[in-house]
Amino acid sequence: MNRWLKFLIVSISSITYAQEATEIYLFDLIQNDSIFNIENPINISENVGYDNQPSFLLDGSGILFSSTRNGQTDIVLYNLENKTKAWLTETPGSEYSPIQTPNKKYFSAICLEEDGTQLLWKYPFNRKKPSILIENLKVGYHVWFTSKIIVSFVLNEPPTLEVSNLKFKIKYPIDKNIGRSILKIPNTEKISFISHEHEDPEIYAIDPYTSEKEYLADAVEGSQDLTWTPDGTMIMGSDTKLYKLKPGKDKDWVEIASLEAHNLKGITRLVVSPLGNKIAIVVEE
Repeated sequence: MNRWLKFLIVSISSITYAQEATEIYLFDLIQNDSIFNIENPINISENVGYDNQPSFLLDGSGILFSSTRNGQTDIVLYNLENKTKAWLTETPGSEYSPIQTPNKKYFSAICLEEDGTQLLWKYPFNRKKPSILIENLKVGYHVWFTSKIIVSFVLNEPPTLEVSNLKFKIKYPIDKNIGRSILKIPNTEKISFISHEHEDPEIYAIDPYTSEKEYLADAVEGSQDLTWTPDGTMIMGSDTKLYKLKPGKDKDWVEIASLEAHNLKGITRLVVSPLGNKIAIVVEE
């Protein structure tokens, strides 16, 4: 069994969402053509325990993330202007991986119930009753492709990349042996994902309608997560370092920043704001 298959098995088993002690830091992201820098870190979670899976609101005014409270995880909204947090859920189960819906009225999140049931739900921002988005599909991670189409990491063996059409209530797989990072590629009609089909993890772009895919790059060694800037540059992290690669322009990953000066390490998830001027990074507590 190769090392990446072992790594993937560990990752799948942890999608009961292992509660690592993590924090989320927000940085200013400065970009001048291909030169990047990060400045002015703010700990937006400031919470003992698990704080993870940040995603920006579509207008960039806030960040949704999952955060530990009373032994479980609920969803928090951080307001960038006021620098305040508001809890959006309080359920018997735990919520993870929040993303604002395209119509901006709701956010979607994974709900892991006390009996082990795990489904994708839709939650109103006004804290009214949520509803199930996709029945009978154990979603681990997801991304909105359009207002009616969701692409998901589904907990099969091996995990599969699946398309759900909410309008016609149909579901179909488009790839397998994938990692947890699935994202809409800016200014395209494609999704990026990390494939574990080969010895080294590879990043691909895929068309959810046709399943046609294109190799983009090998992933940074040891990293499961990436994010896209608005101009189509990928950013990944490893321990204290950030790296960038722009498909079609860069041949290799280039180091762009270090968190060592901020005494931060253990980079995992990261997300760039819609305008490209902020980046939220999950690090060890």
